[in-house]
Amino acid sequence: MALSICRSVYGRSIRAAKRFQRVNLVQKQKRFLDLHEHHSKDLLARHNVRVQRGILATTPQEAKAAAVQLRKDGARDLICKSQILAGGRGKGHFVEDGFKGGVKVCDSPDEIEEMAGKMLGKHLVTNQTGPEGQFVAKVLIHEGVDFVKEFYLAFLLERAYDGPVIMGSPMGGMDIEEVAEEHPDKLKTLPIDLREGLTKATAMEMAEFVGFSKDAIDDACVQMQGLYDLFMKNDCVQVEINPFVETTKEHYDSKVYCVDAKLGFDDFAAYRNKEIFSWKDPSMEDPRELKAEEVGLNYVGLDGYIGCMVNGAGLAMSTMDVIKLHGGEPANFLDVGGGANEQQVEEAFKILTADPNVKGILINIFGGIMKCDVIAKGVIAAAKTVNLEALGIPLVVRLAGTNVDEGKALLNSSGLDIQAASDLDDAASKIVKASGN
Repeated sequence: MALSICRSVYGRSIRAAKRFQRVNLVQKQKRFLDLHEHHSKDLLARHNVRVQRGILATTPQEAKAAAVQLRKDGARDLICKSQILAGGRGKGHFVEDGFKGGVKVCDSPDEIEEMAGKMLGKHLVTNQTGPEGQFVAKVLIHEGVDFVKEFYLAFLLERAYDGPVIMGSPMGGMDIEEVAEEHPDKLKTLPIDLREGLTKATAMEMAEFVGFSKDAIDDACVQMQGLYDLFMKNDCVQVEINPFVETTKEHYDSKVYCVDAKLGFDDFAAYRNKEIFSWKDPSMEDPRELKAEEVGLNYVGLDGYIGCMVNGAGLAMSTMDVIKLHGGEPANFLDVGGGANEQQVEEAFKILTADPNVKGILINIFGGIMKCDVIAKGVIAAAKTVNLEALGIPLVVRLAGTNVDEGKALLNSSGLDIQAASDLDDAASKIVKASGN
């Protein structure tokens, strides 16, 4: 079940591309900014949402000092959390030595120091990272809270309602996709009228559904309204709190806390949120995707062997589908867009051929704003620059639309070994055969 509903065709299609070969893909949301937990919680606090006190550390010694400070401030329990852009950290393991758990509850500052030493500088593997894991450069040391109930809460954009929704479940702390599949009655979605915002009545309905006690229900509504304020004022595509907890009455007076937060932001609104986008962590990104972003391309790496270059997100998805239909496996989603120039096409080739798994390249272009002769010139220049023939990578090109005859003529007279295709089905068949898999 897709829980993040995106604001653009590109975003939806790229997220779909991420799911195209789910076995070991890194689940990152391209065209959207993801933040580390410590940044997310800082932002939540700015909108008067209650989070645990925490201090960031980059060394075991800093982690111990942070724990000492939190104890002075009254923290009862201490937690050491690896900071990577993936979920499932608590159940993860580290590549280097097999140490299990990227989140540890500790009894003392000395234990915090020990746990930080076992996490920092290593690669944490979770069910969302792939086998290579993500590098842990920072840990968040924060106070623990005793809670009696944990819930799931999210604000999303939902096409079915033409706007934002609030989604909740009494089954917090679990994989929400699993909840949706196995316990659909435990998941509720309520639309939010943009003119009214999140009303007290809607917040109360959700709080009652997930199961807050009478002691905590008013505070839960206040926290929900703060989360909605954050969602709307920062161009979010997702605000997900899992778990959203009700603390014990004995120690925390039944207050509501956001224990873990996952925020996603629309890249197209970066100019309005410059501070937030300055928090982006390039070390967590696929370098190919960063390179594509630099030159104005949309790229998502997959785990197949046929490189795909298209113009248009929908065309990208259909191209990958037809490759699969013919028994092939797409190596990527690469959309050069409607206005790419020859230089961008050349850069696209460099990105494709930099992937050692690519055994063949399929170019599928429908010329509208992007003219076929421009693509052809870029293809020819790029094929010569990267010396495609010397690399032994076959190339199949299908062109249709504006200036298609001029484009085909350029390719035919190029002297390069380029297979022409009459349609997408023909193109997919030829590239799968030529790739030798």
